[in-house]
Amino acid sequence: MKNPMTEIRGLDTPDLQTKLSELRKEQFQLRFKGADEAAAMNNRNRDIRRTIARILTVIGERERANQSSNPGGANQKAEG
Repeated sequence: MKNPMTEIRGLDTPDLQTKLSELRKEQFQLRFKGADEAAAMNNRNRDIRRTIARILTVIGERERANQSSNPGGANQKAEG
């Protein structure tokens, strides 16, 4: 099995946004499952939380890389 971060970094940003949306939807749905599925739900919740964090990390890295490669971007204050 590949490293989860390697798999996530292999996806482009729109795919990551889609996957993030799907995971958040699944996470929301798991909150309303019955108590009899609590053990399986806890493991899956942990996996979802970690995957969401990994995706947000990669998206943040890409945004910071774009900002540093584009020093005259919109986030710069106007001098004058």
